[in-house]
Amino acid sequence: MSIFRTTEISNPEFESNHLRFITVKTPNLKGRGDICVFVPPGENLKDLPIVTLLHGVYGSAWIWAHKAGVHFTVLRMMTEGLIKPMVVAMPSDGLWGDGSAYLPHNNLDFEKWIVEDVINAVIENINATSSSSNLFISGLSMGGYGALRLAAKYPKKYKGFSGHSSLTNINQMHLFVEEKETNYSQTEELNEDVFKLMQQNKKELPPFRFDCGKDDLLIEYNRALHTKLDNSDINHTYQEFEGKHEWSYWQEHIEKTLVFFNEIK
Repeated sequence: MSIFRTTEISNPEFESNHLRFITVKTPNLKGRGDICVFVPPGENLKDLPIVTLLHGVYGSAWIWAHKAGVHFTVLRMMTEGLIKPMVVAMPSDGLWGDGSAYLPHNNLDFEKWIVEDVINAVIENINATSSSSNLFISGLSMGGYGALRLAAKYPKKYKGFSGHSSLTNINQMHLFVEEKETNYSQTEELNEDVFKLMQQNKKELPPFRFDCGKDDLLIEYNRALHTKLDNSDINHTYQEFEGKHEWSYWQEHIEKTLVFFNEIK
């Protein structure tokens, strides 16, 4: 029996390129949320890892697939033997304003939507996954912030996490959105800052990595996070590459995240 009041899933007759679409109604959004899911081809696949891939501001569930072709990247890397089969869940952020930041605010819980509802919806509807599936999370920009923050807050839930061109604190949202930053304020300042959450849970953090383009407007924030982590002896991988805050960068470097997740036992 479904935990959701309503669930809609795409008809295989009309699907293409191994993408499925799920819509569920959840109290956390006080309405419906969308998830685009890449399900690898093959028979008798079970307990596959679930990679939650979060989008940035202005986007939605379709954008990783139809701006970066990530489903083609995953399939190619599987075919080349670079990664084992995995399911990639690409949810909307809840579609609040220019971006929800994957935080609870304005009487909606965009955090639980990601860490609870998205996983439950995938397990309920995708036979290749189960409650035994390993969970990973990554994202770009605001989605990178979401991935780093949520995995740092719930370190026992995820086996690994990654961020690309990530915001590192909610006080950087003003660089992208028209909504006032006070909308995102949390009761505890700890819940707004990636580093503070990592520091609090440093003994429980799973393996993680993050990267940023050298010409990205967020590069100094990422460098500062890296320095703080080094100074606090928190093990991590940080890389810088040529590039800006743009889709060509994320399309290329998501491969590093997929390989990183694949290597985690």
